[in-house]
Amino acid sequence: MNTQFMLLLILLDPDTYSLIGWVVLMMLSAFAGVMLYMKPRSKTRWSAAALLLTMWAAFIYGFYVGNDELRVVEVEYASADLPAAFDGYRIVQFGDTHLEAFEGKGRDLLERVVDSIKAQHADMIVFVGDLQNRHPDEVKPFIDLLGSVKAPDGVYSVLGNHDYPDYLGTDDPFEISGLTGRSVENHQLLGWHLLCNSHHLVHRGNDSIVIAGMDNDGDGRFPANGDISQALSHIRRNQFVVMLEHDPSSWRRKILPHCHAQLTLSGHTHGGQLNLFGWSPASLRYHEYGGMYYMGDRALCVTQGVGAAIPFRLGVPSEIVVITLKKK
Repeated sequence: MNTQFMLLLILLDPDTYSLIGWVVLMMLSAFAGVMLYMKPRSKTRWSAAALLLTMWAAFIYGFYVGNDELRVVEVEYASADLPAAFDGYRIVQFGDTHLEAFEGKGRDLLERVVDSIKAQHADMIVFVGDLQNRHPDEVKPFIDLLGSVKAPDGVYSVLGNHDYPDYLGTDDPFEISGLTGRSVENHQLLGWHLLCNSHHLVHRGNDSIVIAGMDNDGDGRFPANGDISQALSHIRRNQFVVMLEHDPSSWRRKILPHCHAQLTLSGHTHGGQLNLFGWSPASLRYHEYGGMYYMGDRALCVTQGVGAAIPFRLGVPSEIVVITLKKK
């Protein structure tokens, strides 16, 4: 096992970030203490101390309070293409569990997520990727809990960038194939319909809508395995399509220009996990990173997710999204 891979494993461990945060704050505190001792009447030093206290408060809140918050977001999407039989149809969207972060005492939040999903009595539930953080075995302790999530028209899911073995540092094609197969099998064990560049039709009488899913289609360092042509094979342009795609950057790159999917559901960004006075660091990389976005009559809904590799959230609580489809 090489040094680079060992470093990657350490950086992907959720506890690493808590430790780093504590070390940095302790060092800053020691520095501020020395400065206050040497120049106790300096206004600059007292300003630095006030800033340090603010950082302490933000750190403690983000790691131990904000990271445990959960909200239910309700949105509507109206389309003239929606069949009349689906007017009022309810979809629960969630994603980015990164299950390694829910081991131990973190399980309580995931139990609340599951209870909140069940309480919506939705027609369909969708999971938009990143079930695991780095290894398929993380899912085993949560099979019964997440497997209890059910809906009349089923639970549909797609793979996110963390659901591939890229984070395990192996180049062995047989090992890569085996790990990917186990990730796919986990969705089957949960009773979810994993959509790997494929689709499924949901019927209401003589009417139907399409629930389609692309493999992760990232930009740059993330896997780009999405295939729209395959996902929507034999689907007519007048059919209403809900597209699941983990990475929201694919909406502008591929989905808008290359297919007619009216509503796309994504995750991946976690909303930046930090929001200060309306600004999120996710805005530096993504045009769409949290909430509903429109391009004409077509829309993208990006959920902030329920977990994260870094157990810190400030102003960006974990969430599930309840989408109600309306006939326009």
